[in-house]
Amino acid sequence: MNNVQMLSQPITPTTSNKPVELYIFIDPLCPEAFAVQSTLRKLQLEYEHYFTWRYVLSTELTSLNCLGNRTKGCVSGDELDITHPVLPSIAIKAAELQGKRAGSRYLTKLQEVAALKTRNVNSHSTLLEIAQEINLDMNEFAVDFGSKEAARAFQCDLYITREMDVHEVPSIVFFNECIEDEGLKVSGSYSYEVYEHVLQEMIGEKIIRQPLPSMDELFNRFQSLTTAEVAEIYSIDEAVAERELKKRMLQQKVERMMNDDITLWRLK
Repeated sequence: MNNVQMLSQPITPTTSNKPVELYIFIDPLCPEAFAVQSTLRKLQLEYEHYFTWRYVLSTELTSLNCLGNRTKGCVSGDELDITHPVLPSIAIKAAELQGKRAGSRYLTKLQEVAALKTRNVNSHSTLLEIAQEINLDMNEFAVDFGSKEAARAFQCDLYITREMDVHEVPSIVFFNECIEDEGLKVSGSYSYEVYEHVLQEMIGEKIIRQPLPSMDELFNRFQSLTTAEVAEIYSIDEAVAERELKKRMLQQKVERMMNDDITLWRLK
């Protein structure tokens, strides 16, 4: 693994009684973000007693500015709907102002809509709909979405990306509880075992794995998962995962949504 390096710590991690903190750098609408989400979810299930984590949005603004879908007005009902590829990142930061869990739920729902390609996630109106669907405080979200605080929070993420010299997404930077120690940056996507090994290196002793939940408990926690995620979490073939998921669909525990690129299962 060539893309693992030590780096001086430019940012002070948040204090916690857990010995490791993960900074997870993603472009939220990049397909690779799904891969790192699967890894993070399994790490949470097995080892979250050792670490805290935060997403850092590393949307490349130069790429955004070169996209053909620039800021424009689209008539939606009686209102002017604004679309721009930077809006999803701002919306995520606006959701995070209602708490870390709210931001995580928003990101997951945003990625779900983007993957299914049912709506334009660069649309202001769609981003408001997503907030409503996950039961955010809509008055607060509407104000925060257009606020300087959300824009500054996104700018802060871009600053952290530059300070930690992150040039590839996804990347994960591991910090331990000793602020004098350097962080360890893993650039790119790797197998689950690599991140498990790095976590153990940061802890400095053998780490204890918690048992995985049942599939029903898994959906109660994460609400929606792809077939590939379920297969990775349980270390089974996708065909086996799909059979188990179809059983739960027949029992009306989950519903299936799919297109040519992805199959997603959502708790009913």
